[in-house]
Amino acid sequence: MLKDTFSYNKQFTMKENNNTSDVILIGAGIMSATLGTFLKKLEPTWQIKIFERMDRVTAESSEAWNNAGTGHSAFCELNYTPEMEDGSINIDKAVKIASSFEVSKEFWSTLVQEGIIKDPSQAIRRIPHMSFVWGDKNVEYLRKRHEALKEHHLFSDMEFSDDYDKIAEWMPLIMEGRDREQKLAATCMDIGTDVNFGALSKSMFSYLENADGVELKLHHEVEDIKRLSNGDWELEIKDFDTDKTHKYTTKFIFIGAGGGSLPLLEKSDIPEGRGYGGFPISGKWLVCNKPELIEEHCAKVYGKASVGSPPMSVPHLDTRMIDGKKALLFGPYAGFSTKFLKHGSFMDLPQSIKWSNIWPLISAGVHNIPLTKYLIEQVTQSSEDRLEALLEYMPTAKKEDWELMDAGQRVQVIKKDEKEGGILEFGTEVVYAKDGSLATLLGASPGASTSVSIMLDLMKKCFPGLEATEKWQNELKRLIPSYGYSLAKDEVLAHETRARTTELLHLRESAFA
Repeated sequence: MLKDTFSYNKQFTMKENNNTSDVILIGAGIMSATLGTFLKKLEPTWQIKIFERMDRVTAESSEAWNNAGTGHSAFCELNYTPEMEDGSINIDKAVKIASSFEVSKEFWSTLVQEGIIKDPSQAIRRIPHMSFVWGDKNVEYLRKRHEALKEHHLFSDMEFSDDYDKIAEWMPLIMEGRDREQKLAATCMDIGTDVNFGALSKSMFSYLENADGVELKLHHEVEDIKRLSNGDWELEIKDFDTDKTHKYTTKFIFIGAGGGSLPLLEKSDIPEGRGYGGFPISGKWLVCNKPELIEEHCAKVYGKASVGSPPMSVPHLDTRMIDGKKALLFGPYAGFSTKFLKHGSFMDLPQSIKWSNIWPLISAGVHNIPLTKYLIEQVTQSSEDRLEALLEYMPTAKKEDWELMDAGQRVQVIKKDEKEGGILEFGTEVVYAKDGSLATLLGASPGASTSVSIMLDLMKKCFPGLEATEKWQNELKRLIPSYGYSLAKDEVLAHETRARTTELLHLRESAFA
């Protein structure tokens, strides 16, 4: 019988060409990069192997074109602040995400100090985060949202305006050609950020590759995962370059393979993973090809999602830096594909359906008919339909100034539920083996932005005996000075932390102005 908590008292001894390790990380994105960096700092002697099915790191969800690119801090994302039945605004999720993002910035700041992130401007830049709505009901909602958020110290700098000229100062491209009589409102947080999670991940993988005891194996795909009688895990992994399959054993597995995580969780056959399903949603961007327009806009402007649409489809006119160049995107437009990864297989969804999750999948489908209708409408959109959506945000937009480009693939979590049978989740969820020897990350936004907090929680659950030691506590506090305290509750500490990370990450002035 397996113990409730696995032990690291018995360490593997690494030998040349030995296929044993202490830790295996599956997927070379921001999550594995973050966890790998933490573990190598905390336990330098551990042997870590990282496997990625693509021939380069960050090729899927963490790549700039595929990831949302926004430092999700709940400054502008309206879906994190729902209006309740009594008309009040619930800011709990927004506060949690905002404080988690501050923790991420703390960790990245330490990596800058240590030279792991050599040029922070390649990974994170300051850019205003704005929300923009129109119509009486939406304007009133935004006003109430601003009033509720401004009471909290993490949002105290948020500005609100329903004045046409003031909003035109914030977002001239959106206001140009707009009816001055239209009822509209906007909020602005000047300290927002644009984050290149691909660049962040590459910096951490570069550190890991140069560290003792770490192997990064690209073009390797996990074909099977099974538990051995001694409690260790055995993985069958195919090397695409040699077309050979090898077996690897490890004490701990983290599955951070984006949309590919669910099939791997099913291969592990842990009881805790049964009943989970996935609903893939693809996306597309309209990308501006006119330099004058790109230069005129300097903000991330988020609107309200259409009724029945998934949160990842919240429309936004988005300035970001990609491949060293300033870009302007609008979207994303949702779509449907049975692939779980952008570079996946059309058989991903059919092959993920098991007896244990077929009822949650059916139930979630029945309860989300508006979503299905929305996706059908999105898939059948013409170029004129997409332009019409853009015109709501940019009245002077011209079709010839924009090109359609594929964005990333997301798999929304479907989990069993006693009352509903199955429910569709739009957030991020980690599924753990009972003894903590395997952890799987499922879901989408705001995962990347809160990756540091997610990994801190993971280590607390998977390595409780080690996380509580003085050695780990001291190192975690060195890496994240606020560790053990709540930035959501401690106003003084939050302001001190934000000031420190602003300096270290070079975020004092906008890099896009």
